[in-house]
Amino acid sequence: MQNRSLRADDWAAEALRKYSDMVYRLAYAQVRNRTDADDIFQEVFIRLVKSSPEFESDEHMKAWLIRVTVNCSKTMWLSSWKKRMVFWEDKDLNRIPAEEAPAGNEALEEALDSLPVKMRRVIHLFYYEEMSVDEIAEALSEKPSTIRSQLTRARKLLRKKLIGEEAKRRVQG
Repeated sequence: MQNRSLRADDWAAEALRKYSDMVYRLAYAQVRNRTDADDIFQEVFIRLVKSSPEFESDEHMKAWLIRVTVNCSKTMWLSSWKKRMVFWEDKDLNRIPAEEAPAGNEALEEALDSLPVKMRRVIHLFYYEEMSVDEIAEALSEKPSTIRSQLTRARKLLRKKLIGEEAKRRVQG
């Protein structure tokens, strides 16, 4: 990155300012839990400061942050502590407040919650972060065809779940 100053905290602060929302939203999209998303967010920026990598461009830094966020999420899901713990889960406590959540309705949020992590990840990057299939493929070290397949499957599942929810509301209402 050509404009990196001599002080490490300057470029790290700039990265935090520029990419913090994206990292947090991606972490939350994967774990669907605020406390875990907070932990992942913190870990990503700690790794950025500790490793102090050289980036060719802002896009390179963005891709690196996405990859580290995905890896931290995977690590969190695979940890033995997470596997052994039984959580009392209050959906309202762990959800992002409506004013902070991406625009949408509750049915959509519930449908997204039910998707597998890989599908939530690509849906989030494609629709919320507005990345192209090629950009997502590069950031996740996948083939573009794999990303297109995951998007197609995720859309079908979301459509099926949302149509099912709409039918339930019609019957009840």
